[in-house]
Amino acid sequence: MTQKRDVTGAATIESLRRRIERTDDAMLVLLRRRMRLARAIGKAKQVSGTPVLDPAREARVVRRIAASAREHGMPAEEVRSLFWSIIALCRSEQINARTNAAARASE
Repeated sequence: MTQKRDVTGAATIESLRRRIERTDDAMLVLLRRRMRLARAIGKAKQVSGTPVLDPAREARVVRRIAASAREHGMPAEEVRSLFWSIIALCRSEQINARTNAAARASE
């Protein structure tokens, strides 16, 4: 009977891992969407003369996300850390959008 449980457990683990992979793929789709939006914001900031770095806005975003994480029973500090990384990635996209626009303008 132990052998059967092990096989069933292994099948369950594989099934759960496939679900995690599908969830990871969905998260990447959302991250790609966020990055596209960040590029658009970067272009709008360039037109309006607004700096890319907005520490107060970034802090508000992270505070909101951490509070939401807590409400959902998630570890707020770990989620906060994750979102600081996501914000840094999106800030890079804004900088790249400006750099690319400047390069096109100089051609």
